[in-house]
Amino acid sequence: MNPYIPNTDNDVRTMLETIGVKSIDALFVDIKPEHAPKSFDLPSGKSEFEVMERLRLMASRNAGTLVPFIGGGYYDHYVPAACGALISRGEFYTAYTPYQPECAQGTLQALFEYQSGICALTGMDVSNASLYDGGTALYEAMMMGIRITGRKKVVMDGGVSPIYRKLIRSYTHNLHFEFVETPVVHGQSDRKAMTAFLDKDTAVVMLQNPNFFGTIDDFSDIVAKAHELGIIVAASVYPVSLGLLKTPAEMGIDIVTGEGQSLGLPLNFGGPYLGFMATRRKFIRQMPGRIVGETVDAQGRRCFVNTLQAREQHIRREKATSNICTNVALCAMQASVFMSLMGRRGFRELAQLNLDKAEFARQELAKIPGVEVKRSSPTFNEFTVRLPKNAADVVEAMIPRGFAAGFPLGRYYPGMENYLLVAVTEKRTKDEIVAFAKALAEVLR
Repeated sequence: MNPYIPNTDNDVRTMLETIGVKSIDALFVDIKPEHAPKSFDLPSGKSEFEVMERLRLMASRNAGTLVPFIGGGYYDHYVPAACGALISRGEFYTAYTPYQPECAQGTLQALFEYQSGICALTGMDVSNASLYDGGTALYEAMMMGIRITGRKKVVMDGGVSPIYRKLIRSYTHNLHFEFVETPVVHGQSDRKAMTAFLDKDTAVVMLQNPNFFGTIDDFSDIVAKAHELGIIVAASVYPVSLGLLKTPAEMGIDIVTGEGQSLGLPLNFGGPYLGFMATRRKFIRQMPGRIVGETVDAQGRRCFVNTLQAREQHIRREKATSNICTNVALCAMQASVFMSLMGRRGFRELAQLNLDKAEFARQELAKIPGVEVKRSSPTFNEFTVRLPKNAADVVEAMIPRGFAAGFPLGRYYPGMENYLLVAVTEKRTKDEIVAFAKALAEVLR
């Protein structure tokens, strides 16, 4: 018997009979043969030294020296050393559960400061203490809009990340919602198409700024039209851009979410990341996740506590506002440290650096014969170029030259196989950008 699986043969047989399956293999018939495990007969265990050497060898095969110009929602920003140093302190790293506030005042205060930072960044009234990631946060915003309005129709802009859109459709596969996706024209939301779908049955309009093509927009007109019909407006935003751009609150948006990886979190091969959410005060009781509040104790001392706990799954069960109860408190604390280090002026300078360096890269790429840089709409630090060759092939050819060249849009958008999404952050130097343009020109010859 496998020492790691406590079930006896009789246990397995009983379970299979109960669910009406003849064998263990029959449980996996829906998995395509090329994706199925070849065998569950795992090799014997290795020593710690052998495991470490094996992992070190595997890690050495990663192309860890590529200069990244790839974005699509996750970006290579500089992370100040203080971020990792501070959250590695035992008070944060092994903090006591905030459900017992008398033991967790430091954790609760740090999360309260995180919420305050998100509110300052977005201009919104209230924030929760984080969600799982940017995609699930946008899903939660959609569910908020449905609960608030009692309607079942969702209008989603085609500029919303295709990763997020696929995630949302997966989460709602068994729910009876009507989804409408509107096109993108010249990189921006199609106003005419979107307003045509807004009606008294629409619960929520879902937007993104900057959108997946890197285009920035002012959604004030869409928000005004939606509010005339009692529709909630939710938007996913790129936090670094808020150092320069009009805030979601100034546009009148009701629920703001986003991926917080850019707030001092390294790329980490895909996670863990951070979903942030903020909303208007009147919607706070429909907002999922933890909310840390400030109050005074019986002796009049300032203190912090989880508030509005009736929302949580462990209390309300099927009536909870969310079934995704994960919040990433340590990542939120790191974001709080980052926001505190940057401050208002630092955020503005960071955003300006991203904007300026992206514009320089766009000018350099525009010099390459056969490369068409899209300029029909304003962009922040990410922009779209059309190449004379298949973008995915170009990306592959750029890897031996030391560059992760961008995101090939044909992966998600049929007909855009020659389009490449290029991202530039404050970390990219002038020399790197010039070398990137030179290498791209050589690949396209």
